[in-house]
Amino acid sequence: MNRLRRHLLLSLASMAAIAPAHAQPAYPTRSIRLIIPFGAGGGTDNLIRLLEPHVSRSLGQPLVIENRPGAGGIVGTEMVARSEPDGYTLLALDSTFVINPGLFPSLPYDSARDFAAVTILANAPVVLLAHPSLPARTLQELVSLAKARPGELSYASGGNGAPTHLAGEMLKTEAGIQINHIPYRGTGPAMNDIIAGHVPLGVNGLSASRPHILEGRVRALAVTGDRRAAAFPDVPTFAEAGYPGVEMYTHWGVLVRAGTPQAITAKLADAFNEAVLRPDLRPRLTELGYVPAGGGPVRYAETIARETAKYTAVIRAANIRPD
Repeated sequence: MNRLRRHLLLSLASMAAIAPAHAQPAYPTRSIRLIIPFGAGGGTDNLIRLLEPHVSRSLGQPLVIENRPGAGGIVGTEMVARSEPDGYTLLALDSTFVINPGLFPSLPYDSARDFAAVTILANAPVVLLAHPSLPARTLQELVSLAKARPGELSYASGGNGAPTHLAGEMLKTEAGIQINHIPYRGTGPAMNDIIAGHVPLGVNGLSASRPHILEGRVRALAVTGDRRAAAFPDVPTFAEAGYPGVEMYTHWGVLVRAGTPQAITAKLADAFNEAVLRPDLRPRLTELGYVPAGGGPVRYAETIARETAKYTAVIRAANIRPD
């Protein structure tokens, strides 16, 4: 009898120990809100809307996309920083997340403390462009021209502190040249003035530049990255042209509020990685200029730390200030 009683007590204790785990509802049990801190139609928005049906199907719940633009991505990012750490509010964003800490004297959140990485989704190189009238058909010829005419040439970017701006500053440092930066409110207006010849040079995303390069409106001199772009195999990388320090990739990723359970973060990472690495999506992603990445929380956290430090150093050295 005593043996049976002890057995029953042990069984009850075991059941009590595992009861809290069973009491936890499976994730997710309702729709998931995904904040994009930029307007519709941009690089982050286009990428997420391609992935959304596959991620929703994988998770078994709808992914509800909300565009919350403002202040260079800060408005939407702050919303996620103030959300509950339960995996039901996500943040999808680009390289502005690692640039803003060095660009702004203060932010309404702590990039390192308030967020947890889910996964990096994709990368995209940037390209150095020249108007066809510029007498420089290669990067080496441009550097020689800039050294012969210091301070006379200018380049356009999508704005102060934009990835395209930082790439231009990296080139100035690496090549030891003096070219003037002209910031625009977005890459579209910048590209329009490069095409029109109002500005002889520009740095832009490869996907946005692709049709203009193909039509001969602008000339591609070099691309960032460790390999040539598949769409333009004849265009050398900056490293091949002799300037390996010009290392700039726009990247896109997903974050959650710090404190979100690791099991939830891992499940989200699996769903997004599965979507972005789908073989049937790769041609469309490549066509739009994305290089699918995937990975997970550790890889993305390492990328965030590395790139935040790198771009903060560039911003300080060039004394860049936000618009």
